[in-house]
Amino acid sequence: MPAFASLLLGYLLGSIPFGLLLTRAAGLGDIRTIGSGNIGATNVLRTGRKSLAAATLLLDGAKGAAAVLLGRWIAGPDAALWAGLGAVVGHLFPVWLGFKGGKGVATGYGVLIAAAWPVGIAAGAIWLVVAGLLRRSSLAALVSFALAPILAWALAGPGVALLALAIGALVFGRHYANIRRLLAGTEPRIGQQHSSGAV
Repeated sequence: MPAFASLLLGYLLGSIPFGLLLTRAAGLGDIRTIGSGNIGATNVLRTGRKSLAAATLLLDGAKGAAAVLLGRWIAGPDAALWAGLGAVVGHLFPVWLGFKGGKGVATGYGVLIAAAWPVGIAAGAIWLVVAGLLRRSSLAALVSFALAPILAWALAGPGVALLALAIGALVFGRHYANIRRLLAGTEPRIGQQHSSGAV
């Protein structure tokens, strides 16, 4: 029961669609009709409002971290991991939006930072390096979350490693279209207008 309750708590927190709420509050309409239709920070950036994209990034990460911290506070470290997984699932498949959400990158980083901050920081640093060199947000996310379970095993142990593996699998699944474009050489670079969100 603690595991299920923590998963549900994390899901409810993760399902808050900050990108949609912020763009609507700013008078920009429904973010799902812009660019890739994604509710994450990458697509919010396509509105031209960098401040809104930054706020979306921070809030999506914060809800993942909050789920882990609340789970730990209420029921201990194992519950924290379940809550973190629930937050990512909630972001990807929010019940309020017909189970069509974001791609889990910012929320995933928030979860990892709260679960074991060295793992989250290292994974985020990998994203920055790959994105800086290759200018493709989706590729940076995929490389980062592919390496996250290895980092977690080395820095935090098997529990966090399993969490990182589960999050990585979810992120890879939601980036299926991006992976196809990367293999075809048609994935846009950061800043380009295209129907592909990464976060």
